Amino acid sequence: MTRVHSFIPLARSDATCLVLGSMPGQASLAAQQYYAHPRNYFWPFMELIFEIPPGLAYEQRCEQLLDRRVAVWDVLSACTRSGSLDSDIIEASIIPNDLRGFLELHGQVRRLFFNGAKAESSFRRHVLPGLPDALRGRIHLQRLPSTSPANASVPMAVKLSAWQQLLDG
Repeated sequence: MTRVHSFIPLARSDATCLVLGSMPGQASLAAQQYYAHPRNYFWPFMELIFEIPPGLAYEQRCEQLLDRRVAVWDVLSACTRSGSLDSDIIEASIIPNDLRGFLELHGQVRRLFFNGAKAESSFRRHVLPGLPDALRGRIHLQRLPSTSPANASVPMAVKLSAWQQLLDG
């Protein structure tokens, strides 16, 4: 079992939506980059949805996403797990990120998108109960199909269609 820690948020003060994963996988932790696994669809989807030129360096992709007022973070700040899979996370070990503080500092965020079921369930269990009514009333929550290569049962076209919701609003 390994204790793992998430990254700082990828965000600017003018963000209007926030994409939340659960916890970076081993490839992302090793690279110190969000969604670094070569078979993860997150960055290819962002390129298609937001017309970001393919093949940019990580820092440039991040900047392009920030220019579109999209923030990226994880629900979990730390947890213990044996591998990269969300199913490997030991529930009792979870420490959530300060999403309340993030939402208070980023007052234009109106939409939270969860990259998969674990991100959503962790948010609803560990974060949502601590949010004041004013914050709860301000944000729309939407789970999207995980971009992880472990979520191979959902066709890529179906995933991409769902992720197009980032353009709405």
